[in-house]
Amino acid sequence: MKLLMPVEVVAARHATPRVLHLTLRPTKRAAFPAFRGGAHTILVLPDGKRRLYSLASDPAAPETWDIAVLHEPEGNGGSAWLHAEARPGTRLLASFPQQNFALAEGAARHVLIAGGIGITPFLAMLPELERGGADFVLHYCARSRAEAAFLPELEARLGPRLVPWTDGRRLDLAALLAGARPGTHAYACGPARMLEGFSAATTHWPDGTAHLEHFSGLRREEAHQGEAFEVEIASTGEVLPVPADRSLLEVLRDAGHPVDVGCEYGACGSCLVEVAGGEPIHRDVCLSPEARRTRMASCVSRGKGRVRLEM
Repeated sequence: MKLLMPVEVVAARHATPRVLHLTLRPTKRAAFPAFRGGAHTILVLPDGKRRLYSLASDPAAPETWDIAVLHEPEGNGGSAWLHAEARPGTRLLASFPQQNFALAEGAARHVLIAGGIGITPFLAMLPELERGGADFVLHYCARSRAEAAFLPELEARLGPRLVPWTDGRRLDLAALLAGARPGTHAYACGPARMLEGFSAATTHWPDGTAHLEHFSGLRREEAHQGEAFEVEIASTGEVLPVPADRSLLEVLRDAGHPVDVGCEYGACGSCLVEVAGGEPIHRDVCLSPEARRTRMASCVSRGKGRVRLEM
């Protein structure tokens, strides 16, 4: 993938028994590139695995980045490696910040909803909200206080602007989001079930006022399965078959068409291609409905019949 930076772990500590809080610094530049709260980076591990992590530090302090890694025993090894091996001095590669999730400009009020490790993008949004004197509230859902990373710090910092939902209390998304007040924007990041509930609860909200961030998409084996289709390269007329057991991304790269690669499960947006015609079958979790009119994620999405690409 393009625009990778060598980074070094300078601090590693547990925010909870299952959440590892890492601080990174760039090794070949004085500071990281600028970003806004809600951005993410893709870490490249020594074995080549790529993992997407929200930046959890203040964008106004670019000398270091903070990320938080949830240990997922049922995953494919990325979080397990970081929990076991990441310590001060560990060297990795990180992508430049990528921004698919950000605070809306000019919003009168912000309603932030975090589930578990989904708190991380909001940690970088809070300084922006606080510096701007914004009207906001953060709802934080977790199975228990012990599993709610950074909760004590957030309680001390935010006071009544933080509403924790822990120790068996459940947030009723439908009730919270029943009324869409003018100027209010809502944001959610967390497990798939929460995001499904958020999407259902905001169907009546005006377009562009409900925002969500996914941490995961299709599993790799699913991403490489689907109906066979064809792609036509608009600039040359070349037609490439995409078999049922291969991704569009693989086919394009093998044919010599440079497409960036990141997470390869439809969450980061690195591999987007422009659609000039045809009907894509979107399977990503990173594009808005508006963006899907003209783009598709080549790592997971497919097409009906033939799709024409602006390449």
